[in-house]
Amino acid sequence: MAERTARILHDIGAIDELAWNRCANPAGAPYNPFVDHRFLHALEASGSVSAETGWQPFHLVVSPGDAGVDEAIGAVPMYLKAHSRGEFVFDSGWAEAFRRAGGRYYPKLQVSVPFTPATGRRFLAAAGEAANEVESQLLGLTIEVARQVEVSSVHVTFMPEDQWRRAAETGCLRRLDTQFHWRNDGYRTFADFTAALSAKKRKNIRRERREALAEGVTIEWATGEITEAQWDAFYDCYLDTSNRKWGVPYLTREFFSRVGESMGDRVLLVLCKRAGRHIAAAIHFIGEDALYGRNWGCLEDHRFLHFEACYYQAIDFAIAHGLERVEAGAQGGHKIARGYLPCPTYSAHWIRDPRLRDAVERYLGEERHFVRRDMEFAQAHHSPFRHEGGTRIELPSGRGANPSGPTA
Repeated sequence: MAERTARILHDIGAIDELAWNRCANPAGAPYNPFVDHRFLHALEASGSVSAETGWQPFHLVVSPGDAGVDEAIGAVPMYLKAHSRGEFVFDSGWAEAFRRAGGRYYPKLQVSVPFTPATGRRFLAAAGEAANEVESQLLGLTIEVARQVEVSSVHVTFMPEDQWRRAAETGCLRRLDTQFHWRNDGYRTFADFTAALSAKKRKNIRRERREALAEGVTIEWATGEITEAQWDAFYDCYLDTSNRKWGVPYLTREFFSRVGESMGDRVLLVLCKRAGRHIAAAIHFIGEDALYGRNWGCLEDHRFLHFEACYYQAIDFAIAHGLERVEAGAQGGHKIARGYLPCPTYSAHWIRDPRLRDAVERYLGEERHFVRRDMEFAQAHHSPFRHEGGTRIELPSGRGANPSGPTA
């Protein structure tokens, strides 16, 4: 293996944007907005992500020889966490069990994009013949960092399946979960999509779209040059909903301005107005082949408006721009009736303490079994598509099981 230098960065601004992005979105790989340097930098520069919020940047960067970070050939977006909030892969029960047994779960290392339950590469290697080797080295170095700083665990969340299987081969525990994605089967219009549904589901969606706009609600898209007034309108809605759900919003107002200024062409705001006033809004991020739904908020309650702004408008946009899918965020079995089918999501977990590792390994083996069964049941009994056609759920085959653990 060629000689390389690994460094930990506590500020993503310490590496040049082009150098990071050469690893995060290399030539030939579909563009993912969430590992883009501009997105991660906006999180840190806005104060949304910091040691004070329990997300201390701990990014791993690998360079050839003794070259500096701006010559990086690999990187890992990583954070030292003091809690388990904002991750969408829940391990707080593990933390509590370990505490009761006399252990200390926090701090831990989290390899992820904060507050973003969207699948993407987590071990970022620049394009080239050695890319697979660099990815494997990054995984090994991540675990070595965990040992050196003496944290309880490393958690790699919303990773692609190939990196998940590779992590399992190194002894990491495998976790399987479910999201709901819409697939574009070459539709030219929204009506083409609904034509693939059963008559009952098609009728329900038409009714929901009609009733969502029944009280004079209008909808506009904002992308590219998004104004501060539009960001203000969105943030008022986001703040109202996040205050009611979580008490404290994860993302600051400055974050959205920074994202809008640096990568507005990768943002879609869906803004809903009534009587000349913004009453609801949703934000989506635009990848090369997917639209990613993220945050929603409203100041007035209108039946089905959430479905319209977050699901149906996203489908309209994806069809209009030739995107392959819409990823509508975490959770939500109600999405199935709207054409969003269950899809597997993957995470890998390295745990230092053998007692905790054994307990979690048993739990995850059972959990994978039930997750697979639930997805199969949804396909067989709840798919909104007509039996003779439509999108099907693709389940992982179960190959590549932990050598030391049960096969789901």
